[in-house]
Amino acid sequence: MAALFGRLSAITLVIIAVIAVTPVRAAPQFPPLTGRVVDDAHVLSQPAVAQLTAKLADLEARTTRQLVVVTLPTLQGYDIADYGYQLGRAWGIGQKKEDNGALFIIVPSERKVRIEVGYGLEPILTDALSNVILNQKVLPKFRDGDMEGGIVAGTDAIVEQLLLDAPAAKARVAEAERQAKDDNQFSPFLVFLIIFIVFSVLGGGMRRRRGLAGALPWIVLGGLGGRGGGFGGGGFGGGGFGGGGGSFGGGGSSGSW
Repeated sequence: MAALFGRLSAITLVIIAVIAVTPVRAAPQFPPLTGRVVDDAHVLSQPAVAQLTAKLADLEARTTRQLVVVTLPTLQGYDIADYGYQLGRAWGIGQKKEDNGALFIIVPSERKVRIEVGYGLEPILTDALSNVILNQKVLPKFRDGDMEGGIVAGTDAIVEQLLLDAPAAKARVAEAERQAKDDNQFSPFLVFLIIFIVFSVLGGGMRRRRGLAGALPWIVLGGLGGRGGGFGGGGFGGGGFGGGGGSFGGGGSSGSW
């Protein structure tokens, strides 16, 4: 019992220390929602903006689904998933009660990109499929220096999926899920192995603090128990261009280059 109490005390001290050194961030500032394409980072040509705007307007006219493309100069110190969630809430993308909005967020200066998916679109624009779109359509072009081409390709892929009929959309989702399962077949073992090696090395210098040393691997593993990688999301609310709807259920995928 004393040993358990010691471990819990050590964990508590670690948590307090982390909170104490974590700076309090100001609330993020968002650009105004001026249209279906918000190029606040100024990386798109006017013809590209016009082309994307027309495609997104057509998507909404045919399906009522809304997609907004936004480029940002900075994330203001926020993780892109957190910023995307809050941006969605501020803008309110998607039809009310349909939750059928999505954001395609690009931050060139920080080399980050995200597809933020509204709750109502999650069955057809899953985390896995969003990840496939980023890795196959967007990131290769970004790495080649073709920012505009990657944005157009990513937008086209998202729009294409949202225009499919239900059977075709589900088939594409199933293929993406199979691909994700194959890609991640051995990842839990590899993650555990890496953590084991790291803490085995660190453990030699921490033997006098066995409670903390023994607890840290499980703290890390516990943190990996939820969605990892680039997956995550949030919720929309509020009014504006988006029509005041669009709550999120945790869908989306992030990437970097």
